Amino acid sequence: MKFINFHTHKFTKQENILEIINQYPQKFEENIPNFSIGIHPWKIEPLSINVDLEFIELVLKNKNPLALGECGLDKKIEIPFDLQIEVFEKQLQLAIKYKKPLIIHCVGAFQEIIEIKKKLKINVAMIIHGFSKNEQIAKQLLDNGFYLSFGKHLLQNPDLEIVFKDMPNDKFFLETDSSDYHIEEVYAKASIYKKIEILKLKEIINENFRTVFQS
Repeated sequence: MKFINFHTHKFTKQENILEIINQYPQKFEENIPNFSIGIHPWKIEPLSINVDLEFIELVLKNKNPLALGECGLDKKIEIPFDLQIEVFEKQLQLAIKYKKPLIIHCVGAFQEIIEIKKKLKINVAMIIHGFSKNEQIAKQLLDNGFYLSFGKHLLQNPDLEIVFKDMPNDKFFLETDSSDYHIEEVYAKASIYKKIEILKLKEIINENFRTVFQS
């Protein structure tokens, strides 16, 4: 049974790991077996939004990515928030059209993302990647049907222990994102917090993967 690295920017090609590689429209690489593609809020270029969205739709039609993303909202960057929302919602519409899960980047905009999910009546899985917030925000997201993916912050922030150990087993993933940590390190910490063996943890996440990506 493989480790599943839910979100990463580094393709290591290890046979014992299934990696979902993040791709961007303007830097798309062929021959990556499992990937997501989306317009990250940091990479919104006003003059190329339509071209990027058209490319994403072409990939959705012809390359069968696992997910759309990462995409989302970030209140700590200079790109106008209204423009971020516009680009985000257009990607959500593509995800609905092609029945693809969404990998979400969110900084300081959890309430807005929850409201957008309700407004657009999103019926595909939405996964907040790199979750690092408190129990209250985690509960809000879980109550509204989101999945949460944990990565480097699980290793760096001891306060996340209480959040992670209370996570429903059918609602989380593990990842490395762009960090230098190995996915095995993240699983090791997660198994300690959950007080379960790594094999059991792999079973849980593989089942979540099947539910989200193969149902």
